[in-house]
Amino acid sequence: MAERAARRCCLGWDFSTQQVKVVAVDAELSVFYEDSVHFDRDLVEFGTQGGVHVHKDGLTVTSPVLMWVQALDIILEKMKASGFDFSQVLALSGAGQQHGSVYWKTGAGQVLTRLSPDLPLREQLQACFSISDCPVWMDSSTAAQCRQLEAAVGGARALSRLTGSRAYERFTGNQIAKIYQQNPEAYSHTERISLVSSFAASLFLGSYSPVDYSDGSGMNLLQIQDKVWSQACLGACAPRLEEKLGRPVPSCSVVGAISSYFVQRYGFPPGCKVVAFTGDNPASLAGMRLEEGDIAVSLGTSDTLFLWLQDPTPALEGHIFCNPVDPQHYMALLCFKNGSLLREKIRDESASGSWSEFSKALQSTEMGNGGNLGFYFDVMEITPEIIGRHRFSAENHEVSAFPRDVEIRAVIEGQFMAKKIHAEALGYRVMPKTKILATGGASHNRDMLQVLADVFGAPVYVIDTANSACVGSAYRAFHGLAAGTDVPFAEIVKLAPNPRLVATPTPGASQVYEALLQRYAMLEQRLLSQTRGPPE
Repeated sequence: MAERAARRCCLGWDFSTQQVKVVAVDAELSVFYEDSVHFDRDLVEFGTQGGVHVHKDGLTVTSPVLMWVQALDIILEKMKASGFDFSQVLALSGAGQQHGSVYWKTGAGQVLTRLSPDLPLREQLQACFSISDCPVWMDSSTAAQCRQLEAAVGGARALSRLTGSRAYERFTGNQIAKIYQQNPEAYSHTERISLVSSFAASLFLGSYSPVDYSDGSGMNLLQIQDKVWSQACLGACAPRLEEKLGRPVPSCSVVGAISSYFVQRYGFPPGCKVVAFTGDNPASLAGMRLEEGDIAVSLGTSDTLFLWLQDPTPALEGHIFCNPVDPQHYMALLCFKNGSLLREKIRDESASGSWSEFSKALQSTEMGNGGNLGFYFDVMEITPEIIGRHRFSAENHEVSAFPRDVEIRAVIEGQFMAKKIHAEALGYRVMPKTKILATGGASHNRDMLQVLADVFGAPVYVIDTANSACVGSAYRAFHGLAAGTDVPFAEIVKLAPNPRLVATPTPGASQVYEALLQRYAMLEQRLLSQTRGPPE
């Protein structure tokens, strides 16, 4: 009996681009079960590559909705075969790849409420979707719809202030507008539009789950301050859209109890709660347990910043989302294309391909690099839109080359200064309690993280973020059980493993970088005004 009590748990799901994953987390916040279904490998009949179909135009990218349904069938059967005790599941929540959308056909809601426990979901839901291949975040085919939306609300900056982002081709409002314009019959036969997250939650509920505030703020449709759909944006995208979307809800909401289908087929308890599902990025913020003032830096192929904000200032770059664990606050997302691949190129060119030599260069050069500043964009950057390598002396003269050690420090300092400048443009401020959580491949390089600590003036920690969206979803399920907004998320996750401190700011670093950051921002603006496409 004690063993059963010890394994009472919450499930965290992640419907990501390439697979569906699940983890079970017990009351001590230990992960004791995990499994996955990989689309390309385990569901070859759908013919996906990387979990998607790239169409002939090279811009349209979709995924089969029934593939996601069948993946859930398979993973639940695997859990059942392994002897997983579903009766101990108190609640579940999940994440979905952001910006993907699902189109339920008229009558599908009734099918969801009458599922037979004798049959898998895919057999019963085959005819329930008006669009069989759904647009996902990799799609970039809606440029015309983006311009239409921005024009309808007074421009890109006005749309950003309203919804947290300027119009992006992958954002759901623009995808819906394209479907309405190009396939009006399918749109008219759609009774509900879900995000991937709320679609997955709907399967567990046996009825349509609302969109949560956090994932909903990645649609170019939600007013992030008022947490309601923008009538101007809805009207610019498609008719009768509000009734097809339903009313959005706080991310920590319990949206209902699990469907009787799962109770009868798998043995879930009838009282098992479904907490609103959210996007994969917000779920990762929960998994990394960010708090007010914290920042997460993912140093991968591209570099991504997650910021916890209290008073956001939406801009033409980056994204502001509603915070998934505190409805009064916000999170921001900034993406930089020139990440690890660029660092590896500089390592090969200036450190004989050796990370050890690279680190020695960072150790042997002074903070601030003698006033030398570098901008390194081998591919067109997102934030800011500049391409090329540009080096400046302490007197702000552009120079053609730096000594090798100076070059190495210039690329790392430049990357981290850009991150701080653009984070501050969105309203971020380093606080006395600020922590920086570093993840991704480059987070293993201690000397690089020392530069990060010095530039930001905050301690740097590392954390195991494997399956962070999944684990964050399980944490959010516990949070929903605890009445969500009444109990701080930090209180719910205090038993989780602590991040490990790896770097603290060097004394005097803030004085060194204060002036450099101003120069960097000024030179970036100069380059923006000069750079029009690739340099000769």
